[in-house]
Amino acid sequence: MPLNAATEAARLSTAPMMDWTDRHCRYLHRLMSRNALLYTEMVTAPALVRGGALHLLRFDAAEHPVALQLGGSDPAELAEAAVLGAEAGYDEINLNIGCPSDRVQSGCFGAVLMEQPDLVAHCVAAMIAACPVEVTVKCRIGVDDQDPQVVLPDFLSRIRDAGVARVAIHARKAWLQGLSPKENRDIPPLDYPLVHRMKEAFPDLHISVNGGITSLDQAEAFLAAGLDGVMIGRAAYHTPSDILLQADRRIFGDTHPARTPRDVALAMLPYIRAHLDEGGGLQSVTRHMLGLFAGQPGARAWRRHLSENAHRPGAGPEVVEEALALVPEAQAA
Repeated sequence: MPLNAATEAARLSTAPMMDWTDRHCRYLHRLMSRNALLYTEMVTAPALVRGGALHLLRFDAAEHPVALQLGGSDPAELAEAAVLGAEAGYDEINLNIGCPSDRVQSGCFGAVLMEQPDLVAHCVAAMIAACPVEVTVKCRIGVDDQDPQVVLPDFLSRIRDAGVARVAIHARKAWLQGLSPKENRDIPPLDYPLVHRMKEAFPDLHISVNGGITSLDQAEAFLAAGLDGVMIGRAAYHTPSDILLQADRRIFGDTHPARTPRDVALAMLPYIRAHLDEGGGLQSVTRHMLGLFAGQPGARAWRRHLSENAHRPGAGPEVVEEALALVPEAQAA
């Protein structure tokens, strides 16, 4: 694929989300959008380099363009992990400087690294030197008592000078003391104007905004205002049809006919069969499909049937077909 495919796809991306954006989720999302950039959940560099957990890099070729998000703080280890990601075929390697979870802080990576911009610069420089695909960063606007007006431009300047050309900014602080990871997704106020000012200050950087975005209307407004990309997390996961099924036309100008939720459900069946043939369980795939009909008649029956039956021993694609039969045809089609 073209070298700039991930950058072009970053006009709209699905955020990396721990325990959510696994390979089954990404396959589903790719069926819904041909163009959006998909991110893995965060994979730690130590798990790959020291733990040899290369199975975490597995993905389906249909997922392209797809980016691997890494967590870590050791430049040499991150460089080695980035090479492993490139060799696995990822279109982009992203460094996580935004996750506020306790396990991330204890490992000295994620949002806590906003306090160590020099170290981050060393990390990305080492990754860029070693890795043949683009290295990007996802960050917060600051942490704890930092002043984002001061901290963020300094941070962006340092990673840009280290060779980073593309960054996604979650427009909230992360409070590492006193707030849970869940609270960090909602309680710190959003500062979208600051992200816009960063684009004005760093016109050479490709900047995507992340945090609190729930609709394509919002995404279009951010793009029209001059930002290069929009990253959507929970809305793309919980209401994927609202976000992803129209994204190709509205965000990318793609004239291919959009799939319907019913099309997507049916298209998942061969993938599910292959997964089951490999010894996988149905629920590991269908848990990502629960929101497919969100907001439509029959959505509750769809969710309930999958939730109550997909975990049962021997459950197969027929569970999805039975759930689909509970959705009124006018909605499912």
